[in-house]
Amino acid sequence: MNHFLLADGDGEEAMRYGAYAMEVLINDLLKLGASRERLQAKLFGGAKIMERLNDIGAENVLFARRFLATEGIPVVGESLGGRRARRVEFWPVGGRARQREVDQFMETAATRPATSKVAVDEIELF
Repeated sequence: MNHFLLADGDGEEAMRYGAYAMEVLINDLLKLGASRERLQAKLFGGAKIMERLNDIGAENVLFARRFLATEGIPVVGESLGGRRARRVEFWPVGGRARQREVDQFMETAATRPATSKVAVDEIELF
């Protein structure tokens, strides 16, 4: 599972960039015995959660689709775009993934009262 903030870049925090993070993930999977022919991807994210910023999410979606196509890795499920942040859970043995779209993205544990609940919508991909 990868989470990257920008499609491409370099520097000290290289793992935050998709190009680096994807290469590391694929190489590590292959080192652990994964078969390249059996790799599949599910894509989540790419939301534009802040109106005043550039649409970085759309750029990340384009990057991820291009990268996977170039690597010959099929996309078997996706939930992309929109305006709400997502929380994703993944069970690697069965390939099951679940997302929850978060209404109040900017809310943090530090500012959220202990009894508050975050509204979510769920989607599961098998």
